[in-house]
Amino acid sequence: MVWLLEPIYESDFLGFSYGFRPKRNQHQALDAVYMATTTKKVSWILDADLKGFFDTINHEWMMKFLAHRISDKRVLRLINNWLTVGVVDGGTKQTSWVGTPQGAVISPLLANIFLHYVLDLWLVQWRNRHARGEVYIVRYADDFVIGFQYKSDGNRLKYELTKRLAAFSLSLNESKTHLIEFGRFASLNRRQRKQSKPKTFDFLGFTHICSVRRNDGQFKLLRLSIKKRLRAKLRHIKEVLMKTRHKSPYVVGQWLKRALTGYFNYFAVPDNGQSIRTMRTEVCKLWIKALRRRSQKGKSFNWQRMKGLIWIFIPHTRNRHPYPSQRLTL
Repeated sequence: MVWLLEPIYESDFLGFSYGFRPKRNQHQALDAVYMATTTKKVSWILDADLKGFFDTINHEWMMKFLAHRISDKRVLRLINNWLTVGVVDGGTKQTSWVGTPQGAVISPLLANIFLHYVLDLWLVQWRNRHARGEVYIVRYADDFVIGFQYKSDGNRLKYELTKRLAAFSLSLNESKTHLIEFGRFASLNRRQRKQSKPKTFDFLGFTHICSVRRNDGQFKLLRLSIKKRLRAKLRHIKEVLMKTRHKSPYVVGQWLKRALTGYFNYFAVPDNGQSIRTMRTEVCKLWIKALRRRSQKGKSFNWQRMKGLIWIFIPHTRNRHPYPSQRLTL
């Protein structure tokens, strides 16, 4: 069903939607935020997140949206059955009246369809009719960033967006939704008003920070791994290493290599080298600590022996991605 519906809706989905679509990924969404912030008239950022989106999708509205493009009642009936299939917990079946089925292959596509009608089309309409200045939108699933030229546009959109979402049984996660001064001129403007540095915002695993280049002092968007998630990843690796410390170092090393390669492939972007090096160093420390706990003679496993394992299994911390401006000109 996904293979059948995806080509239909790909012609409808808008360009600023990046989540769960073919030939689109998180780094393209990150690049779009980077380019809008560094090259466009963006002085304010609305970092927004929908509260419990996948668990609160209204089935009645979902079926109405699907009926716009699908006329085959058999397909609609089948999708409706998936939405209401429910879950079995402890031998008891619980029917689902809202939300999409957890883990279902079709759930991301249904979520994109729902947000296309509820959010994307409305945002474009609002931008064309009501915005005083420039407005740039980047959405990945239920997490989206909107850049504004004027603060008044940001405040007005946030207020009207709250009412728009409420009409479809959705709401903003207030703890994760913020309108902040951000962009090329934010630091200078705040310094002139004798205010603190611009606040940061998190998007797709990265903390976005207003910074300057060392060589000429011009604005630079700094993207660093979210510290909270980095610590959580290290805690997970520590737990696995301690549980598997009696296995062969070569078996554990293969697992570590896969885990770190995947992590570095995502987070090794320009200017994030310090976070990546910290991750690599701490993993090496955790691994040798686990190996030394294998027996009472663990201290005999010194760093000289450890260097051989590191050379074989721990990936190097080189950049995996170019600057967004370079990628988009390739």
